[in-house]
This record gives sequence, C-alpha cells and structure tokens, in this order.
Amino acid sequence: MSQSVDRALSILPLLAQGPANLGEVAGHLSVHKTTALRLLRTLHQHGMVYRQSDQRYRLGARLIALAQEAMENLDIREIAHPHLVRLNEHCGHTVHLAVYEEDEVLYIDKVESRYPVRMYSRIGKPVAITVAAAAKLLLADLPEAERRILAERLDYPMYTARSTPNAPAFLRELDKVREQGWATDLGGHEESINCVAAPIRGADGRVVAAMSVSAPNVVVTADELLTLLPLVRRTADDISGEYSGRTSAKGTA
Repeated sequence: MSQSVDRALSILPLLAQGPANLGEVAGHLSVHKTTALRLLRTLHQHGMVYRQSDQRYRLGARLIALAQEAMENLDIREIAHPHLVRLNEHCGHTVHLAVYEEDEVLYIDKVESRYPVRMYSRIGKPVAITVAAAAKLLLADLPEAERRILAERLDYPMYTARSTPNAPAFLRELDKVREQGWATDLGGHEESINCVAAPIRGADGRVVAAMSVSAPNVVVTADELLTLLPLVRRTADDISGEYSGRTSAKGTA
C-alpha cells in the first residue's frame, strides 16, 4: 500500500510540469502501463488528475483548489515566530515580522530586544511605509504599474534628513531593493535607529511577508548591524521554505 501511495504521489510533480500520456507516466514511475493506469484512475476519481480529450493527463481542479485553500489557511506568523525567537536569541536585537494589507504595511509579530534601549513599535501598528526596510521589500515585489501608482499617491514626510523625499526617489529605492533582495533603513525614520530586512516568499516566489532586525546606535552601529544581514537572510529563507512546504521546521542559528 505504501508503495502505491508513493507512486501515486510521484505522478503529481510530473503533471505539474505539464500534461503527460499514459506511457510517459509509466516511464516516469518505471512500472507497467496497467499499474500506471490504475494509479491515474484512482487519482482521477478523487479529482487530483484530469484526463483530457487527447488522452493526456493533467493536474485536476480539486488538487489546485485544495492547494489554494491550504495556502489561505497558513498562518505566516505561527510559522515564522520560532525562527524570529531564535534569531533574537542569537543577536539580542528587536525582530519584526510585517505584511502588506490594503495599502498599509503592518507589524504582525515582534520579539523584543534584550537590551535596555528598546524600539517603540507595536503589533498591528502600520509602519512608516516610505522609509521602513520591511515596507520597501513588500512594495518592491508589487508589479511595476502598481508600484508607480502607489508611489505617486503616498505622502513623503521627512522624519529625518535621510527620509525618502519623493516618489521618484522611492521608486529608485524599490528598484534597488528588488534587484538586491534585501533592504535597509539607516536612520530614515529615527536618526538613532537602523534596520536590515529580508523577504519571506511563498511557493510562487512572491513576497508574502518581510522580517527585520532593528537596533539603536547606542547598542550597535549601522555597519555592525549590517554584518547580521547574512543571518537575517538565512532566517527569512528558512521561514520561506517552511511556509512554502519545501522544508520542515529547523533551527536557524
């Protein structure tokens, strides 16, 4: 029975690459056509595969619907939180998790710094969208036309001399972030606070959330904080892998 289940499940990645006929499925599994046909019929009965008029098989609507439902019910905060805690234990600084919803970037999780000087930020509170590192990552992943429309209607408060001053500058920054795959806020919101952030991606490669590490200058300099970037990116990749189903939960640091 376990061998049959294994073979049936092995059919799905093959069909994800495109329709295949009975002979191709049998060859992929290294089994006789009658065995492959029995497996395909079972999958067909459950809506996992569909037989086209040309007698080739493709993934079924039921499988796609189940995948979509599973993705909608995934809680990125629940998946990410243990990783954020481990990162905080390693570096000691404030760690945030943020998402983009209805033209706002919101913190949905936070692990406090172990140092006496802490950041004033709250779960559920919108971030400074034009300067925050997490916001840059989330907005940089939007389609170009959507990025431009959003950039044109945003306000650009000058929190500090390093704040993003206008839409053209913001779009240039988003292009840079999109290309390099990470973001910073080095005194753009508060002169004394620096931040590095990395994206969390879903199975389709799109950015579903962003995580960041922030610290005041009195604790570490901007250059010292930037040395944590490889660890931050590795943590984000671990969360991405678990969220998308590519890997199981594991330690980061």
